[in-house]
Amino acid sequence: MKEILQPSDISILRELQVSGRLSMQELAERTGLSASQCWRRVRDLEAAGVVSGYRAQVAAKAVGLNAIAYVHVALRDHQEDSISSFLRLVETEPQIVECASITGDHDFILKVYAKTPEDLEHFIMQRLLKSGLVRDTRSNFVLRQTKTRGPLPIL
Repeated sequence: MKEILQPSDISILRELQVSGRLSMQELAERTGLSASQCWRRVRDLEAAGVVSGYRAQVAAKAVGLNAIAYVHVALRDHQEDSISSFLRLVETEPQIVECASITGDHDFILKVYAKTPEDLEHFIMQRLLKSGLVRDTRSNFVLRQTKTRGPLPIL
């Protein structure tokens, strides 16, 4: 795969971000490629890691997840083994759907889903703080989501 995306790659990526369930024929029609060209380009984008997967978007409230928070986490220390242990914790907790290393007073920000605010408190107290890895947390509850998982602004 070339370092720079081709114009056809950008068209394919835009369409797949809107609907990952398009058939190759539909994708080809929308991008002006033949189905075989489109299939090869998608395969190459997947192999190069540009397309990292396909998944259904599930409405959180429809499955009983009514509490969403961004939890800022400050670690107790910044030793390599502590950071690795924290990242393993993040990977094993299904309530954490996003994690990013950040600048500022805290080390990480987590996007966490729970059924209720009380469940979220329990998660923070029993899973994060009791892990022995976390010095401090600060949480921001989401009052209302107005845009989620929008397509990346591919230019």
